[in-house]
Amino acid sequence: MQETGVRNGAFGADKFGLKNLERVHWNLGAPQLYQHSLSAGEAVLSADGALCADTGEFTGRSPKDKFTVRDATTDKKMWWAGNQSITSEQFEALYQDFIAHAEGKTLFAQDLYGGADPSFRIRTRVFTELAWHSLFIRTLLIRPERKELDAFVPELTIIDMPSFRADPKRHGVRSENVVAIDFARKIVLIGGSYYAGEMKKSVFTTLNYYLPEKGVMPMHCSANVGDKGDTAIFFGLSGTGKTTLSADPKRTLIGDDEHGWGRDGVFNFEGGCYAKCIKLSKEAEPEIHAASKRFGAVLENCVLDADTREVDFDNGSKTENTRSAYPLDFIPNASRSGRAPHPKNVVMLAADAFGVLPPIAKLSPAQAMYHFLSGYTAKVAGTERGLGKEPQPEFSTCFGSPFLPLDPSVYGNMLRELIAEHDVDCWLVNTGWTGGKYGVGSRMPIKVTRALLTAALDGSLRNVEFRTDKYFGFAVPTALPGVPSEILNPVNTWKDKDEFDRTARGLVAMFQKNFAKFEAKVDAEIRAAAPEVKLAAE
Repeated sequence: MQETGVRNGAFGADKFGLKNLERVHWNLGAPQLYQHSLSAGEAVLSADGALCADTGEFTGRSPKDKFTVRDATTDKKMWWAGNQSITSEQFEALYQDFIAHAEGKTLFAQDLYGGADPSFRIRTRVFTELAWHSLFIRTLLIRPERKELDAFVPELTIIDMPSFRADPKRHGVRSENVVAIDFARKIVLIGGSYYAGEMKKSVFTTLNYYLPEKGVMPMHCSANVGDKGDTAIFFGLSGTGKTTLSADPKRTLIGDDEHGWGRDGVFNFEGGCYAKCIKLSKEAEPEIHAASKRFGAVLENCVLDADTREVDFDNGSKTENTRSAYPLDFIPNASRSGRAPHPKNVVMLAADAFGVLPPIAKLSPAQAMYHFLSGYTAKVAGTERGLGKEPQPEFSTCFGSPFLPLDPSVYGNMLRELIAEHDVDCWLVNTGWTGGKYGVGSRMPIKVTRALLTAALDGSLRNVEFRTDKYFGFAVPTALPGVPSEILNPVNTWKDKDEFDRTARGLVAMFQKNFAKFEAKVDAEIRAAAPEVKLAAE
């Protein structure tokens, strides 16, 4: 077996069980991985130097194909209502088949960290079949110093081989595509999908399993911090604006997707950003646009002009879930440490497809817990396999249901305690529709969202007049300089007021129905924070 690159010679691929490989390329950087990827025909270059790859059939995650080993520990610890299981024997068969499938292949290996806080990070080794996948995960996780690689011993090992095909009967899975996790052995097996995002979310899922018992709350959120150490975190599912809104030129970016909140404050899990880039523009998102148009960026499923190789960010013909992955330091004002003080503000983002939520609302601590456990948004087409062309209303508890190994109450209780301990202001922000529901209204103007967020984060929004929302009971500002007053009260943006009322009541009923499964696990204060408007009698 031939090996290139910097590595720990005493802890090689054989320690994972890999054998009879053609070669292993260890910890290669962007220039070498570009060369391997282009030579193999895995990807092409854009006019600006970004590496552009297509992910084929899978243009998003496939949560129905994700499985966790059910053993003596996970049987009692896991949140099985939100996770699928396989036996230890089925995982072992899958593992052995992965090992056999890898024989004779060239693999790319990256030794990386998940977590910017040395006290809580997980040492992660990722073997990939594709060079561009190796560049992707090298970009998204945290890269050790070169001298650290000589003695690197992984805690978590991921092997990612898109050409592998699972056998549902033999492996206990649903299809030929698979993401399988064994928490006892700290192994993740990914096969059948070319979508690179499965790797990074597997690391996130692993940290979600191990960190709570260490007193750290893992969060599906972006984060930034102001000059006065006023950290803000932004919860939200894909497409709600986590990456866009945290990339604020007046604040330091901590990270765009995954963080932990522990005894010393907030820390990023990652070393890169993974932004949706459909309709990406220099005017609306200058930092992300610039980061996506340079050497070192990895673009997924973007359409290039056949002659000029210019990227057409407006073209969603392959998928609406076009993506750009780039190192965190491509954002000029990004944190170099990935760490920040305890948050002063928690923002929950929802892309409301019904167009009835206000652009911003102030939440009481109990309301914050209610909306955190509800996790309302609208999934955007292409974010996950099986979605249609239109957004679908979705309640994803803790704004990250697919990544929660533990019961949602574990994360909810941790957040409640942290909010109380640090006297945090909480906000609900609608980045979805205004003037009507999807197909009638329009997307909330990003300038409005930014103006309202700026006022919330600098404290000026506390001093304006608020009204109590008729349907949801939270506090909504009635006016703010530079923001059209009618947009603050959604009913004023609808032509048909009766239709608005019916739609709002319908959404309230959806919240109530969804939250029923949590009522036995929360106290009376949180139950009382639920929307109280009842549906009109038939």
